[in-house]
Amino acid sequence: MTDSRREKIEAMLADLPGDVFLRYSLAMEWDKEGRHDASLPLLGELTRETPPYVPAFFMTAQQLVRLDRIDEARTFLRDGIEAARAQNNSHAAGEMGELLASLGPA
Repeated sequence: MTDSRREKIEAMLADLPGDVFLRYSLAMEWDKEGRHDASLPLLGELTRETPPYVPAFFMTAQQLVRLDRIDEARTFLRDGIEAARAQNNSHAAGEMGELLASLGPA
């Protein structure tokens, strides 16, 4: 029996627990499995690191929108736009701005 993608990521994380991309990948796998109770906190951790991991803001917001937690999504998008701009990542800031605008006024 082959290991699932999540199991492979977890095995790699055992050796590299601080790896940002592996932690992000694990959060994405949990999201796919509907394990929002595990995915959202991990993504939140990534947004609070120094420097924050910008893709985590966008993925958190998208997940929150799917869960109909729009106000929380807006907060992550605003914070993510600020973080993206601080890291000179105009592409990410633009994507998050578009999603924020699509959510309508607060």
